[in-house]
Amino acid sequence: MLKLGVPSKGRLMDKTFDWFGKRGVTLRKAGADREYSGTVEGIDGVELVLLSAGEIPRELAAGRIQLGVTGSDLVREKLSRWDSRVRQVTGMGFGGADLIIAVPQGWVDVDTLDDLDAAAAAFRDTHGHRMRIATKYHRLVREFLAREGVADYALVDSQGATEGTVRNETAEAIADITSTGETLRANGLKILSDALIHASQATLFRTPRRGWTNDQRDTFKRLEERLGL
Repeated sequence: MLKLGVPSKGRLMDKTFDWFGKRGVTLRKAGADREYSGTVEGIDGVELVLLSAGEIPRELAAGRIQLGVTGSDLVREKLSRWDSRVRQVTGMGFGGADLIIAVPQGWVDVDTLDDLDAAAAAFRDTHGHRMRIATKYHRLVREFLAREGVADYALVDSQGATEGTVRNETAEAIADITSTGETLRANGLKILSDALIHASQATLFRTPRRGWTNDQRDTFKRLEERLGL
């Protein structure tokens, strides 16, 4: 049996169900007494498991599910060396959002990462501590800024609305997911012109097939054919 992990609620679940349904595989959530399970129709040998989107990367990496739908940003953030632990089957064309870096609109001389690096150095000279960047995506942001040569910053964890941390004076800049940028602008923030860290979308991932049984491999081949992959 192949276990397919799907987000358990919200638009991501609904759009995932629609995506599979349009390709001849019907996913249904079980009743309230079985909130985290469901049924799969249109192909044999696949079991539906409903999880939070954030849990799915961990469950894939642990091998407790063989297939999973979640944001590509979450896999990259939660799994070190993600591409050696899971495989991307296909992007699904919905759930799109960009992980970006944004700074106050009042920083008129800061539009690029080079500008941010210079501002961070000046901030430390002036205030005696590093410029704070609020984010939920520590791994992705740290790796991106290291590649781009930006230093003199400190990442601070954002548990709530990241875009509000600058206005609340708990950070000087943010790194967050955005679809339209409207919420950022409403909070007096602007996106740096060259600070796209990752363009995320809902993605179907699988575990490496070397640990699968022959029946699981056969089921996956039939599923690929049914989905047109």
